[in-house]
Amino acid sequence: MKHETTTPSAESQAKGFSPGFAALGLEAALLTTLDTLGYEEPTPIQREAIPPLLAGRDLLGQAATGTGKTAAFTLPLLQRIAHSARRCPSVLILVPTRELAIQVAESVTRYGKELRVSVLPVYGGQAIGPQLYALKRGVDVVVATPGRALDHIKRKTLQLKTVQTVVLDEADEMLDMGFAEDLDAILEQTPKERQTALFSATMPPRIASIAKRHLKEPVEIKIAKEPLKAGAAPRVHQTAYIVARQHKEMALARILDMEAPKSALVFCRTRIEVDEITAMLTGRGHKAEAIHGGMNQPQRDRVMNSFRSGQTELLVATDVAARGLDIPSVSHVVNYDLPTSPEGYVHRIGRTGRAGREGAAITVIDPREQRLLWNIEQLTKAKIVVTPVPTVADLRTKRLARIKSAIEDVLAAGELDLFRAVATALAEEGNPTEVAAAALKLVFRLQGGERKEQDIPAMPSRQPERPSMGRRPMGDPRSQPSRMMPREGQGRPFSPPGRGGRTAGMAKVYIGAGREAGIRPGDLVGAIANEAGLNSNVIGAVEVMDRFSLVEVPEVLAREIIEALSRTRIKGQKVGVRLFLDQPRGGRA
Repeated sequence: MKHETTTPSAESQAKGFSPGFAALGLEAALLTTLDTLGYEEPTPIQREAIPPLLAGRDLLGQAATGTGKTAAFTLPLLQRIAHSARRCPSVLILVPTRELAIQVAESVTRYGKELRVSVLPVYGGQAIGPQLYALKRGVDVVVATPGRALDHIKRKTLQLKTVQTVVLDEADEMLDMGFAEDLDAILEQTPKERQTALFSATMPPRIASIAKRHLKEPVEIKIAKEPLKAGAAPRVHQTAYIVARQHKEMALARILDMEAPKSALVFCRTRIEVDEITAMLTGRGHKAEAIHGGMNQPQRDRVMNSFRSGQTELLVATDVAARGLDIPSVSHVVNYDLPTSPEGYVHRIGRTGRAGREGAAITVIDPREQRLLWNIEQLTKAKIVVTPVPTVADLRTKRLARIKSAIEDVLAAGELDLFRAVATALAEEGNPTEVAAAALKLVFRLQGGERKEQDIPAMPSRQPERPSMGRRPMGDPRSQPSRMMPREGQGRPFSPPGRGGRTAGMAKVYIGAGREAGIRPGDLVGAIANEAGLNSNVIGAVEVMDRFSLVEVPEVLAREIIEALSRTRIKGQKVGVRLFLDQPRGGRA
């Protein structure tokens, strides 16, 4: 089926749509949505991927998380199915984890709003009843994890004969999690003439192998790195905070409340995000202003004059809006969203730490983006310190310390005659210490200290290691446990059963199925990541015995993981799951 790439119409240009997106051949309905969402210009992967996908070509793209690849494959696929038969799956998007399935489904819904496209995320750890009902009613796009997709195919509740396009997103991670056979089985159920797009952060031989089997003369895209001048990475203190996506906004507010920067650039991805973050920060008492492509020149000039004069402390901007601006050196650069490349990160933080001054770069990321930190560290040759989000108690202590310091400065400056008489009168009526405490409370309240705050849940983080060591031979497979060594970011292997000992901060989970049931390490990693909604990077070593398996997981998440696995099936069977004790009674697991 041939599809020609369209060119931007005069109508699209006259309506003021982004010339960048319009030039890619997207229809007015999608351009309207992008304009409403505040997208200003396409990222490199979007510029390269959208035209060939619109033309119906297969595509093999190398792109990391955060580069805008979801929009790169979603926008052209929505346009292609918009005028076809509806309410039967036209697009199948396969992703490695439950979390990503939800995120991609939300993105497809957002981008396809004007086209009224129906989307269904399909993943484990969720009651299957609503999925069955939605599939029976009919949907246009299915976003699925491989295990649950295969489950529906076997039940004959997911029919793929109408699928026009299949997308394999984060293919390398799906293979890491042991889904290679599942992917082959799923793709065998789709029409031979389908369009296939495969995206992967890396391109090892196994990705090339799956591409050779399932893609037809694909357009190959690898986004070239931006040139970086020698010595461009500034010497600044770089910090990252890892939080669940739903807590990012609250975490940003807490961090800025703690830092109280006098001049900071806060980078967001879209205009809508810029406006929302600016409103939130202003509501918390920060002097924040927005700047983005939706503003006219007089508005931009006013904002920049306010920032340069120090009247505005926080300038919230998109990369496009900040590009080319004459912005003085700032004390902080804050990445609410990571840029599309490590080089982009370096260019951003280059606005602080200039001329020998101290600077700070702060990044707020969700767990899936942890691997990007290692890439950035490799490029900058500087350490990014991953630290917990400040607690409510930390913030309270910091505010009180600031008030104390401010009072000491006022005392040193003198000129208190106007206020001394009031203080003396109050002291005569009560305890001077109580009077001072009341004054402090008043200042504390005015600074937002009595605002109701909640602690933000801590996320397990692990600094990514160098590439995986892979499996090691452990002797006779009939008598020795099958061991999966940790891949990138997965930690260290633990001691075999009976020797005791475990990695600090980790717990062992016992799963009542092993080699005899056809269990592989990747099956367990995939099950835990999908059912508990976790990034596979937090999972430690896996040992598969003949009749049971052991998996090392963060201790704080052990109970949640056990409950999630107890509600699902592994390799089609219900299995016992419990905490494994290093020295079980009777010497049995």
